[in-house]
Order: sequence, then structure tokens, then C-alpha cells
Amino acid sequence: MTATTILALLLALSGWRRAEGDILPPGPLDAVVGKNVTLTTLLKTPEYMFIIWSFNDGSEQRHVATLSRAVLKLNEPYQGRASVDADSGALRLSALTTDDSGDFSLTVVSESGETQTAEIGLRVLEPVSSVTVSANMAEALEHNSTLVLTCAAEGSFLKFTWLKGTAPVVPDRRLSIVEGEASSNLTVAGVLRDDLTPPVVCSVANKLETEKSAPFSLPVHYGPDEVTITPSKPPVWVRAGSDFNLTCSTRSSPPATFTWYQNQTLMDASGPVLPLQAVQRRPLLQHMSQYTCRARNAKTERVVASRAASFAVMEAVAGVQMSTPAEGAVLLAGEGSANLSCRAAAGVVTSRTWLKDGRPLAADGGRVTTAPDGSWISLAPLHKDDNGLYECRLANAVSAQTAQYRMLVNFGPEAVTVSGENAVEVGNAVSLRCSAASVPPANFTWKFNGTLTDVKTATYAIAEVVYKNTGAYMCQARNAVTGKNAAYTHNLAVKEEGALDEGLSDGAIAGIVIGILAALGVAIALVMYCRQKVPVESPY
Repeated sequence: MTATTILALLLALSGWRRAEGDILPPGPLDAVVGKNVTLTTLLKTPEYMFIIWSFNDGSEQRHVATLSRAVLKLNEPYQGRASVDADSGALRLSALTTDDSGDFSLTVVSESGETQTAEIGLRVLEPVSSVTVSANMAEALEHNSTLVLTCAAEGSFLKFTWLKGTAPVVPDRRLSIVEGEASSNLTVAGVLRDDLTPPVVCSVANKLETEKSAPFSLPVHYGPDEVTITPSKPPVWVRAGSDFNLTCSTRSSPPATFTWYQNQTLMDASGPVLPLQAVQRRPLLQHMSQYTCRARNAKTERVVASRAASFAVMEAVAGVQMSTPAEGAVLLAGEGSANLSCRAAAGVVTSRTWLKDGRPLAADGGRVTTAPDGSWISLAPLHKDDNGLYECRLANAVSAQTAQYRMLVNFGPEAVTVSGENAVEVGNAVSLRCSAASVPPANFTWKFNGTLTDVKTATYAIAEVVYKNTGAYMCQARNAVTGKNAAYTHNLAVKEEGALDEGLSDGAIAGIVIGILAALGVAIALVMYCRQKVPVESPY
């Protein structure tokens, strides 16, 4: 018989009475191995002689602690890890073990002889630990693999929860969960690429603790999906040597490998990019061809082809040169002809255009003859308007290049004129200027009244004229290349001073007349007004 039982019996024989009322909260109370727990009471400032705690593990009952006003007595197994609060009677246990699981009873003996007794159960749980997730395979194939994930853990009264990221995994036609005491299985049928994205986490809990596994994921191989070729609609003609290329892309795990085909014939090229250099090594490069790529996944063994991209390669026009009349050849208007031809050192020429001074070359009444293929032109006979900048533009679908030639056709002189005064007063200055249309520019000489002068410039100037300067001034223009001459005569009259005054103009005279008439009208009106206002005295 324990000391606690003996004490209770002695109290009963001595006439102590049992009081009514709860002194412990309802249980059971859960705690964790290795940690601490406090068995609180419902006592409020109790007046007691003894507070007695006992423990029963189902096989035997033993004394834990007895508290009196003077001293606390602990049984040997609880010494150093148990204490009783003197105010509330609460029992505090530390360094819990699974052997502490059982029923704890509390007996309170008051100074008036009343006793109160109650029990509360304590369950000491092993903490959740060693939460791990494992799989039945190291890698999976999309649609073809059935993946089984196993979550295992250590601890008491475990509950398993599967999470995808932070969201719980909900079973459906592909996902199923089977629970066990120490493990849980998540089965994924026909696994998809996103089933483990974000990674799966296993959460394990009991009433006191929750632990999570490390995020778990494994490769899910898929693809290739639809293969895209860029550009999907390339230009019909691609310039040879340009930085053009075709690119294939697809979603695939692991990354897909690529092969390229020209009109279904395997090309000596691999990788996602088909450079133009690889196309130019192929026959039929200048013919319209269809180019496709095929993507292959080494894990899924799936092969997917792209849509075809069609184009042909064309070499750019280069080295355009124009054949012209020999350097130094003299071209004369109205005589001879000029032949121009144009060719390219490289490239296929599909169009030829001739321009003069930036505009398409006109036929000009049949004087201009053009080759059927536009490779040359002929101008005959030459005309003064043939002077100018000639261009030949050779082009194809991917390029254009131009050559230039400036043609010089000699002509003239033509349309000789002299500008200047026809009459001038004596002592004034005179400047006569001669001009003529001529290529090259004409040389000028002047005659006065038939006599050759020393003036050989386009301008004949006299600082102060005298009467003897009156006469005929003839300007003669000569083209040294054409050998042609042309002349124009200008008559000058020298008059006495004031002879060329023009007097008042017609407008000025009209203005003066109008002013006089207006003044006269005002005067007449004023007189009439005054006669009406001044009274006339009667003679009688």
C-alpha cells in the first residue's frame, strides 16, 4: 500500500469530509517526448493542508509529490524534474518520456478536513521527425508513366497531407492517396509535366507538431510539342551571303535535337539554327525549295516536323560598269552618235533601267535606241539636250546597283544677245553684257562701228561716255571646239545732258489736275454757303 493510500485512509478514519467540485480541467492532455508539460488545476487560492499528486500507468499507482505548507516531498523517480506550484497546486514535469503516459490524480486536503480528488490523462507523444518522400522511379515519361510517391515519418498519431506548393493535393481520376500508420502513398497515373511543378511537399502532423519534407521533384520528360520555324514566311528571294537563317523551336524535356531537310532530302546541318551558308552549299539553291526541320526527343523517342518555309537564294548584283565613248572623244551636236552599254560583274540581272538626270530616258523622237534587253542605248544624231548625267540601274529581287556617266555634247554658240542701255546721257557709265548658249563656253570679241576693239570679255564697259561713243556695238561669240561663230549688234545713242529726263509722269499730271479741281469745288461751295447765311438789307 502506497503512502498516498495510507494517508487518504487515515484522513477518512479521522472524519475528514470529501468536498464537491472539479479541481482539474478535462483531459487527456498531450505533450511531447523530451519537452515539458504543466498539469494545471482549477483551484483558486486554495487553503490546503496537503496537495498530493499520484500517477497510474495502468499497472500500478505511485506517489509523485506531496506539498504541505512547510515542505514539498517528491518521490525518487521525479526528483529533479517535477515541481508543484504552491499557489495553484499545478504539477510541472520536465524531460518527458513515453513512460510518463498515464493518469495523474490530484488530492487536495483542506485544513477543515475536506478532501477533493480528480484525475487527468497525459499522453506523451513522440515528435514528428524524419519526414521523407521517395519515388518508385528516378524519371518519368509524360502520359506513359505511373508515379508512386511514398511519404514516411517517425512519431506518434501521425496524419499525412500532400501539398503541391502550398495547395493540398486533391485526389481525382489520376491522383489517389493511400494512408498508413507511418506512411502515405500518392499515386499519379499518366503523369503530366506539370504534376510536380511546383514541387510536391509531404506535411506530417500530430496534435502537437507539424513537420514538412523537403520539396520533391523529378524529371518528367515530354515533347517535342509543336515545332515552330522562324520566319514562317520568309521572302521569296533571299540575298546570298546575307545574315538570313531559319530557326526551329519547340518545348521538350530533355531539349530536342534537330535535323533539316530540303524538299524532304536530309541536309548536312543540325541544331536549331539553319544558317544560309548551309543552304548555299546545296544544289538547287536558286530554285524555290521547301525547308523543314524535325525535332526528336531521345527520352520519349518522339519526332515532330515543322511546317515548310519556302524561299530561293539569289546572288546580289555587283560590279556594275558602264561602257561609254572613249575618254577625250569630242561629241558634237548635230553630228555623230554616242553608244552606252551596261553590265554587271556578278549576280543575275533581272531588270535594267536607263536614267538621264534622275528621270527615265525618253525616246526623243527616235533618236534614242535601246537594246531589247536594255543592255545598251544609242543616241544619234547627238543633240545639245543630250548633255547630262546618265545612269544605268541593274537590279534583281535582292539588290540593285547603278553606274554613272556624265555626257558632254559640244554645241553653239547659239542665241547671242547683248543686254544694256540703248541711250545714255553724256558723262554717264555704260555696261553692255554679251551672252550665248555654248558648250564649251564661247569666247567673245567686240567691234565698234565695224572696227575690232581690244575688249575680249563678255562685258563691254565705258566709265564716262562721250558723243563719239554713239554707234553699233557688235558682240561676236566663238566656240573653239565646234569652230562656230555667232554675233549680235547693239546700238547705243549718246545724248546731251538732260535730254533723257522724262518729266512728270501721266499719273502725276492726272493727280495734280484732280487736286486743283477738288480745291476749286470746295471754294465755290464755301461762297454759296456764305451768301445763304448773310442777310440782304432792303433798299427801302
